[in-house]
Amino acid sequence: MSSAILHDLGFFGHYLHIHAGGRGGKQFVLVELDKHGGHLTQRELLDKSAISPAALSEVLSKLECAQLIKRSTCPEDRRQLDIELTDLGTDHARCIRAEREQFEHDALSCFTSDEQEQLEDLLGRLVIHWKSLEEKEVDA
Repeated sequence: MSSAILHDLGFFGHYLHIHAGGRGGKQFVLVELDKHGGHLTQRELLDKSAISPAALSEVLSKLECAQLIKRSTCPEDRRQLDIELTDLGTDHARCIRAEREQFEHDALSCFTSDEQEQLEDLLGRLVIHWKSLEEKEVDA
């Protein structure tokens, strides 16, 4: 039974990555910028993402070429870049956010509110357990 559960968790992870976005691609950057008023430094974006500085730089280059963001030198620290959504980027980010909100609504609609709370509790306990296993691996 546990292998079936782990298999299903793997499917859920893949499904969520495809349908809800990851933590480092173009959609992630657009949504993060929109959540923060359309403006963050490259360092702030890097801290919020789960990708390397080189990968983030590549994503930003693609977004800039698509005219979804503008990059400029930060006046306070000339080594840092300010990243700002363009009007087109803001429109894209808001569409992505609306699609994600709809996905979140639809994704668990097969459960009652009580079942969703139970699932949240069970998954929360699993997260705590897995983190403790991870800490044991690091300490070993």
